[in-house]
Amino acid sequence: MKYVVINGSPRKKNTWKVTKQAMKNMDGEFEEIHLLKKKIPMCNGCFKCIMEGEDKCPHFDRIDPIMEKIKKADGVIITSPVYAMNVSGLLKNFFDHTAYLYHRPEFFTKKALVIVTTAGAGQKDVAKYMDETLRHWGVNKVYKISMACGGKDYLETKDIDKTSKQFAKDVESGKLHSPKLNDLVFFNVWKAMALSKDPIEADRKYWFDTGLVKNDFAPEVKINIAKKAFSKIMFKFLKLVIK
Repeated sequence: MKYVVINGSPRKKNTWKVTKQAMKNMDGEFEEIHLLKKKIPMCNGCFKCIMEGEDKCPHFDRIDPIMEKIKKADGVIITSPVYAMNVSGLLKNFFDHTAYLYHRPEFFTKKALVIVTTAGAGQKDVAKYMDETLRHWGVNKVYKISMACGGKDYLETKDIDKTSKQFAKDVESGKLHSPKLNDLVFFNVWKAMALSKDPIEADRKYWFDTGLVKNDFAPEVKINIAKKAFSKIMFKFLKLVIK
């Protein structure tokens, strides 16, 4: 298995200690991407990635190599300490550069592990935010390790080991999980927008070129009859609303 580790911490302290412990439970190759070293310029909110295509981002040469590594990986690990009750500025800046994935999700066959540590509080909310972001990317399944370390020199490894082993086993299985209803809703929001009278051209091209516009969800992911029916009804409703 190939794993890519996107480290959103500017330090190698508690967050990195937890990450290294989790990596011990995975059999594979790891490529570490430390965002501090990538020196990605701040997202300037130009909307070019959404309106014109991600290759039009002024920082495309910094972001695209990371996205390509994610595409080639079997599993993705993303980490962050809690800073001011949210992810680190490094990770938030990276996420801001991937805003186009909210419109054009593509990682339907990927599984991810998010790792969050804090000296005080907020770890669960931050892990939830990272989970939601990755689900908007299309990620099939997200596992979460969130810990309050409180400045300890040691780590309770039981929960780290349990979750990281589950993640590794799932990645190795190749099994794809059925999407949640909320994932189907957002899938159909963007599909309906791509079919609207005045669509964002980059969105329209992506949904038609990939063939996703013809599906109830990503074709690699099986959904049962009930979810297919829900997806079809949701699409018809959203198409009328957006029209």
